[in-house]
Amino acid sequence: MSSDFYKKYNLEIGRFIDNAIDEDIGGIDHSNMSLYKLNSNATFGIYCNESCVIAGLLLTKKIIERHKDFIKLKLLVTEGSTINANKKILTLNGPIHVILSIERIILNCLQRMSGIATFTRFLSKKISHTSCKILDTRKTTPNFRYPEKWAVLIGGGYNHRMGLFDSIMIKDTHIDSCGSISKVLEKTKKYIISKNLKIPVIVETRNINEIKECLKFDWIDRILLDNMNVNQIQNALKLINNKIKTEASGNISSKNIVEIAETGVDYISVGALTHSYKSIDFSMKVI
Repeated sequence: MSSDFYKKYNLEIGRFIDNAIDEDIGGIDHSNMSLYKLNSNATFGIYCNESCVIAGLLLTKKIIERHKDFIKLKLLVTEGSTINANKKILTLNGPIHVILSIERIILNCLQRMSGIATFTRFLSKKISHTSCKILDTRKTTPNFRYPEKWAVLIGGGYNHRMGLFDSIMIKDTHIDSCGSISKVLEKTKKYIISKNLKIPVIVETRNINEIKECLKFDWIDRILLDNMNVNQIQNALKLINNKIKTEASGNISSKNIVEIAETGVDYISVGALTHSYKSIDFSMKVI
């Protein structure tokens, strides 16, 4: 799963790595260049100081490949595995100034991605007795979306649209500004045909009347039930009757995700996966 994501988005991940290096190192790392000779080598270990689902190892490997002629990487755990606190997860051997210059970039990615994967795994296990799938959202950190959504997959969740370019999602603002769901979807259909697009169409609904209006358009891919309680979701599902895939969204947390999943809804999207997770503590030490 981790490698599949990289294969699909390797160009975007490459740009992320380039930007991260440029942001942190710039043209030169004065601190390390002032202390170490270019041929001063050492071995370092990266330790995870909390129990978590580990994520970001392949990204770490890709960051290090920028210096593959100098640094030797040895992974001691596997991507997506659950590890205990105070676990050494990898070692790096090579020039001290090179390793220390990318230390913070690697740790930043590991701590955030592992935090997301851990939270995603926690929620996924809570609803594992149902067929419902957990989705992420676009509520991501600017310029860090690809690693964050990558971590959701590693944790056992699924990706919603990556951005505005890979699906059409009709939201309340579109409906209100255009006048009705019917007017929006008539325009959407014309646009899809004119552009010969083969992308999903998802429609956000707020009440039964909007759902009834959606059901007139059997070509849409998913009806999103926004900010509905359990009773409203159950009534909506009876009306939809498996004709179109469904998604529950809005104010979903660990406290109510089980009862929502048990309604039979196909998907639950959780913005908190990428905006309210707890980062995991990692550190690097000389061995």
